[in-house]
Amino acid sequence: MATTERVREILSWYGSDSPGTLTNLARLLSAGVLGGTGKMVILPVDQGFEHGPARSFAVNPAGYDPRYHFQLAIEAGCSAYAAPLGFLEAGAREFAGQIPLILKLNNHDVLYEEKDPEQAVTGSVRDALRLGCVAIGYTIYPGSSARLEMYSTLRALGEEAKANGLAVVVWSYPRGSGLSKEGETGIDVTAYAAHIAAQLGAHVVKVKLPSAHLEQAAAKKVYEKEAVPVGTLAERVRHVVQSTFNGRRVVIFSGGPAVGDEQVFDEVRAIRDGGGFGSIIGRNSFQRKKPDALKFLGTIMGIYAGTQK
Repeated sequence: MATTERVREILSWYGSDSPGTLTNLARLLSAGVLGGTGKMVILPVDQGFEHGPARSFAVNPAGYDPRYHFQLAIEAGCSAYAAPLGFLEAGAREFAGQIPLILKLNNHDVLYEEKDPEQAVTGSVRDALRLGCVAIGYTIYPGSSARLEMYSTLRALGEEAKANGLAVVVWSYPRGSGLSKEGETGIDVTAYAAHIAAQLGAHVVKVKLPSAHLEQAAAKKVYEKEAVPVGTLAERVRHVVQSTFNGRRVVIFSGGPAVGDEQVFDEVRAIRDGGGFGSIIGRNSFQRKKPDALKFLGTIMGIYAGTQK
């Protein structure tokens, strides 16, 4: 695995990490079609747990089989495949060494409605090592009354992961009784959520694309007084990246629910133009028949690579 100058530059941002962790970060940044560019496209498939199997896979029944997602990620040239324990266990041996894996260590279901969500720890660092993963994944919910416990758990799991040479990927999704629905993706809240994840030791931070909404009154005053540019999506992406240690942490953006292709491609262009590091796209990928999914992911990677407008 030869590392490019760009990958070496990114690795230099993580000066406290061990050679083992840096090697796994390098594997993540060097895999797939975008390997070596500093950009990445990750396939996450935790939606079966998070939303239910029918809502996730009935539209494309091949997705009920965990091996389908390994195959899709490998054939598309994704940077990594992320999933909960069961899905990774069902294919890790068959596809060993073919794509970097990220074990999602906590999950949440929708069988109980709650104003302040939290997640159960559903995997371990030892599981990630056993399955040959390059990283653990963990979700936090800034805005939930359960957030402080989630931060504490992440800190402990991150310490264990780094001690064992793994990287840490954090899904930072604001939600809970502390926020309005619109506020969950407000630019001030999204930037804050990305910053919190970085402060908790994440190597890679995953957030949703931010809207122009400003949720917090105190923050709104500052954004307006300092004329922080947040009018376009590219500007908002740039601000989130700036808020994550001035771009010295890898920040990627989630694809969200299924939308039209052109909207997704426009969002990817905004991520690229705003200095974002890539996308993590689940439902918009695996809810398509494989030929369509491969074409769709190929277009996204082409936009990031500069081979497609």
